[in-house]
Amino acid sequence: MPRVCLASLALALALAGCAGPRAVPPPLAAAFDEPYVLATGDRLRINVFGQPNLSNSYTVEADGRIAMPLVGRYEVVNKTPDQVRTGLEAKLKTGFLRDPNVSVEIEGYRPFYILGEVNNAGQYPYVVGMTAQNAVAIASGFSPRAVKDRVELTRRHGDRVYKAEVPLTYPVRPGDTITVNERWF
Repeated sequence: MPRVCLASLALALALAGCAGPRAVPPPLAAAFDEPYVLATGDRLRINVFGQPNLSNSYTVEADGRIAMPLVGRYEVVNKTPDQVRTGLEAKLKTGFLRDPNVSVEIEGYRPFYILGEVNNAGQYPYVVGMTAQNAVAIASGFSPRAVKDRVELTRRHGDRVYKAEVPLTYPVRPGDTITVNERWF
């Protein structure tokens, strides 16, 4: 009897390794409707009403700032476009414009990365509403040795990096790294 229990326990542990993805840590969890937070590599279209010399496209540089006339170097990393808009309006209001009206749009998202058992691993442009399955399709599909029901997703959230196994229906964000693992048999 003890051998049967021990064998059953060993079998249960072995099968647990084949189970689907575990719970995703809350900082990694993302919904499509979450406010987007800017990071380096994003491209913004900033319009200042009545000021064509200030209206332009700006890229978030490596230091997390944009360089804008009258404003100078302005920190935008880890802010939403709406927070950037209100900050720029406040900055322009102090001595430059009487009542600035600013709009901030995301012109281009930073890329995502896909590695591992796909046909064309690499860096790709992000598409709004993308899932892990869409990312695999963009990378020309799974290789013959790929695990085809889940992927490993790595996401930076503030100063921390989170990694978890997620289903193929999981939302991908700009800057994410997706790794498709190799199956053993």
